[in-house]
Amino acid sequence: MDVEILSRIQFAFTIAFHYIYPPLSIGLGVGLVIMEGMFLKTKEPVYEKMTRFFVKIFALIFGIGVATGIVMEFEFGTNWAVYSRYVGDVFGSALAAEGIFAFALESGFLGILLFGWNKVSPKVHFLSTIMVTLGSMFSAIWIVVANSWQQTPAGYKIVGEGMEARAEITDFWAMVFNPSSVERIMHVWIGAFLAGAFLIMSIAAWYLYKNKYQDFSKKAFGIGLVIALIAAYAQLVTGHSSAEVVEQYQPAKLAAMEGHWDSSGAADMYLFGYIDKKKEETVGLKIPGGLSFLTHQDFNAPVTGLKAFKPEDRPGSLNITFQSYHIMIAIGMLLISLTSYAAWLWRRNKLFEKKWLMLVFVWAVFLPQIANQAGWFAAETGRQPWVVYNLLRTSDALSQSVQKEQVMFSLILFSLVYLVLFMLFIYLLNKKITHGPWHTDSDKHSSRHSDMATELSKPSSQS
Repeated sequence: MDVEILSRIQFAFTIAFHYIYPPLSIGLGVGLVIMEGMFLKTKEPVYEKMTRFFVKIFALIFGIGVATGIVMEFEFGTNWAVYSRYVGDVFGSALAAEGIFAFALESGFLGILLFGWNKVSPKVHFLSTIMVTLGSMFSAIWIVVANSWQQTPAGYKIVGEGMEARAEITDFWAMVFNPSSVERIMHVWIGAFLAGAFLIMSIAAWYLYKNKYQDFSKKAFGIGLVIALIAAYAQLVTGHSSAEVVEQYQPAKLAAMEGHWDSSGAADMYLFGYIDKKKEETVGLKIPGGLSFLTHQDFNAPVTGLKAFKPEDRPGSLNITFQSYHIMIAIGMLLISLTSYAAWLWRRNKLFEKKWLMLVFVWAVFLPQIANQAGWFAAETGRQPWVVYNLLRTSDALSQSVQKEQVMFSLILFSLVYLVLFMLFIYLLNKKITHGPWHTDSDKHSSRHSDMATELSKPSSQS
């Protein structure tokens, strides 16, 4: 393998590992806001216990996410120096905005969220929970804005020529609201909500399967299910909007994701299949005219196919793009079915009787993660051979001095370090889950919140 492929593999590996954690922190943050809000509204101690328990898990996820995200910033300089110079003005402003508007907000209130239970009022602590959650969501905005600019550049001009060329921002807000940023931000957010909600449901389902902490687990599962149900259906809308933007601005990517070759006739929609690059055809189960209908609401409308582009301008990893996209879609439909069925049982007070379904939800925690990863793989491999669409090719974005032996050595080291980090994460997460929600500092009933909840609950218990 040459240095370009190795560098792409290295960056894909590091960002894929990092991307396990930000969606969890965003989605779990939304759950924390609801849990603590329910405590303030109902004064039921179980919601305080719930918030305290999941805050500890949030802190673990946040810490690993920060540690793994730093590596990518160094990779821009070591492996992709030409790219860094080319997009430095754009990425620099977006990352600066993330630091000012997102990371400072998130980290500033994180201390109160973690350690302020006995030091601030319940309302101030609830405010800190909201601010941390908003901070994590704002952070996603600026990262997605920077990446979306690579997909659909706007608000810039090119300065210099050849290897010295670089993009300068001429309109900051045009760069921020580039043609694909809003749809992609919504799509990423909702994917994160699903990841966090399924983590909550997975833990609660495990307790229910083991007949532990029944009241706690049923309430936690219900919160996760409401978030997941709404997000699963909302993802249909944002996914369709994102696909329409791709069809307009990146037709080669859409053709690769759908395995569509011929531009002259109706475009079929493949449910699953395989792309044969040599024969320039796709084999699989398809809905005739389905892609034409989704993009133009006409079963016979033509859609630009891969044959309209020169072979060197087509995504190189066609099957990776195609399969990743279809994995994301398949899991999305599965999440809709799973949450809808669970909600139907919940309304009939039969949900928690289904032990087998609780076990399904224990393992379903992996589904949103796989879908999120597959979606990013489809988006990034589908953009190839461009690192900045129609402006800078990936092959031209490499550092000129880096050697393939160096990249291979660092890739091996990263793999070992990340393996250790992942094992540590799983160990600590399992330890917290095993200890359960009642094995926390709040068991001492020394916090102001618990005392308040106890006092407020006395009249109802006496009655």
